[in-house]
Amino acid sequence: MGDASSEIVRETNIEPEGFDAIVLGAGISGLVSASVLAKQGNRVLVVDEYSHIGGNHIDWSSNGYTFDIGSLIFQDDSPLLDHFPELLTLYVPIDPKWARLNPQGMVTAYPISLRDDILGAGPLEITRILASVAYARIFQRKMRNAKEFSRYWIGAYLLHRSGLESYMKRFSGIGAEEIDIDLARKRMLWISEHASLRNLASRVLKPRRHGPTNRQMARPREGFRTLYNAAAERLTKQGVTFHLDAKMQSVLRIQGRLHLDLGDRTVASSRVISTIPIHRAEELCGLDSGRRLESMTLIALYFSFSGERGFKESIIYNFSHEGAWKRLTVYSDFYGRVGDREYFTAEVVANHVGGSVSQAEADFRAHVQANGLFTGDLKLEGSQVLDNAYPIYREGAARHAIEAGRQLRAFGLESFGRQGAFNYQPTARTSTLEAEASVNGA
Repeated sequence: MGDASSEIVRETNIEPEGFDAIVLGAGISGLVSASVLAKQGNRVLVVDEYSHIGGNHIDWSSNGYTFDIGSLIFQDDSPLLDHFPELLTLYVPIDPKWARLNPQGMVTAYPISLRDDILGAGPLEITRILASVAYARIFQRKMRNAKEFSRYWIGAYLLHRSGLESYMKRFSGIGAEEIDIDLARKRMLWISEHASLRNLASRVLKPRRHGPTNRQMARPREGFRTLYNAAAERLTKQGVTFHLDAKMQSVLRIQGRLHLDLGDRTVASSRVISTIPIHRAEELCGLDSGRRLESMTLIALYFSFSGERGFKESIIYNFSHEGAWKRLTVYSDFYGRVGDREYFTAEVVANHVGGSVSQAEADFRAHVQANGLFTGDLKLEGSQVLDNAYPIYREGAARHAIEAGRQLRAFGLESFGRQGAFNYQPTARTSTLEAEASVNGA
């Protein structure tokens, strides 16, 4: 590699521009990393193959509507605001309500309803649920994947009846029996916390707990661009440089520094931090850890609607046994209607519909009609397809991600974050804290 690297430098005859640190990826993890490094007095370059800042926080606007792919909710006590305090004035305060469509066709509590899924099932069904739990606790104690983890805590019968098993497949794109146990413990910790008889009794006898004490916030009505441009402006004032719409060719290690070939320029640093998909970082470095970690492709369907939608909550998860869509978010609950029309996004994992937007739309329309939702004028305003939306946590992927990260570190590249470490990060808070700790070597 040393000879090849020297040959490339001689051929281009271009002295690489040096930085104290280079950050790959301009999502939350990348922006926080750049902020930490800049505060330490480093000259930082942030590089992203996207033409925008914010990573997979992407919006789409048309006819007065602004839609998103993915989550749009933040909190007013998030450590992200320690780095970018100006974001707080841009957020829109909201009071979101979550629910799920269960296999019985009811819009009920998320992620599970004690009343509707258990107590309302009737004596015979309750007996089956309890017998299934008892059997699992005695005879099915192994927990090697998400299905076995869930089955142990709530029993196979409730796992199916509640629709949780169907949702896991819909969310992950693979069967629950293929989902890594590490993700199950992180993503579904609520199961073990609430599945004991003591906790079930407590939830029945005690008043319902209040929601989070922090305030829930949404991105600006205009979209994510307004939010992240404010963060980029602060970083620019701190001396951070951005190179967007980058054509990253390779990363070479030459005399103790990493050289990033961007096609029209070469940049170099002794410290390169990666928050981009881990397989992409491996490609750039010419590494092969023996297994490509898979990422999900997500289809977002952007609808406007006039009529009776059939539920009052703003965010609905699909736990039924049919329908490819996994979640819908009603943005007009937060930002107001456009004319007399509500608007929302329905998200569909692409491999459930063969990667087809038209099939995803047809499947969604048929499913909501069968469940009495969105009775009226439902119009598709647009759609987007997002590659590398989030990692697929297939069994063994977590262990392989650790090995891939180790090889990247040995090469000289630090890789972390949701994409960079194949790590489950449900909130901006989690992403911020991990980026801070990783950059500071904690």
